[in-house]
Amino acid sequence: MKRTAVVEIPEDQLDRTATSFIKAASGFSCYLSITRDGHSINAKSLLGFLSLMQNGGAVELTAEGVDAEEALETLTGILEG
Repeated sequence: MKRTAVVEIPEDQLDRTATSFIKAASGFSCYLSITRDGHSINAKSLLGFLSLMQNGGAVELTAEGVDAEEALETLTGILEG
């Protein structure tokens, strides 16, 4: 499953958003990735998240597994929140 999210995280809130996102992502058993401009990272990686989210814009979330739909719903909400 895939979903596109438009991310606009103010620089002063990036660390807090990253922590919330990684904590939520780690609670799902499915495989999760984030792709942006041809670069793909494990969505459960804090360093990967921080490097990919430095600037706003569209990202593609991919989830594979039994709780994929719930994961995409939750994580898209955090990114667009």
